[in-house]
Amino acid sequence: MSEKIKNIIEESISVKEKVLKSDRIIETVQKIVNELVAALKKGNRIYFCGNGGSAADAQHLAAEFSGRFYTDRDALPAEALHCNTSYLTAVANDYSYDVVYARLVKGIGQKGDVLVGLSTSGNSSNIVKAFEVAKEKGILTIGFTGEGGGKMKSLSDFLLDIPSKNTPRIQESHIMLGHIICQLVEERFFA
Repeated sequence: MSEKIKNIIEESISVKEKVLKSDRIIETVQKIVNELVAALKKGNRIYFCGNGGSAADAQHLAAEFSGRFYTDRDALPAEALHCNTSYLTAVANDYSYDVVYARLVKGIGQKGDVLVGLSTSGNSSNIVKAFEVAKEKGILTIGFTGEGGGKMKSLSDFLLDIPSKNTPRIQESHIMLGHIICQLVEERFFA
């Protein structure tokens, strides 16, 4: 069993090394930081969405922005769209789970806001539909996906597609990059 544990850790490190060596991913992170700081300075909001483990990651990252990351500072306007379970279950029941995020983006999203979608496949239909609505409303879209980006690729203003097809390894890199973005936004916004 210890060998299997080491293999899993090595695989995680290998994916992160690919991320580290990707100039495209590093440059995209820099651009995302710039866009988020600009949006926040204009009074816009950041919304996060995902499913399953990616929903947990979306909520985690929203909390890093709205709570605090490293410094004691004011809250930043960020929230995960799935946290209202009454809304989520009502819309899923009355309409379809495919539209739970799109309806909320249409209802509360404003031009200049940012929508961050996390989907390891890049094909989660509820996130794809939310990105479609976001594009119609002038909301910036940031996709966190696995290799290739799936359907979200063409709908993402900025895409962080992790070079892996292994869901847990992709999610680990999503959190790593999300933490980097939180740290840099916090440093720049409150400088």
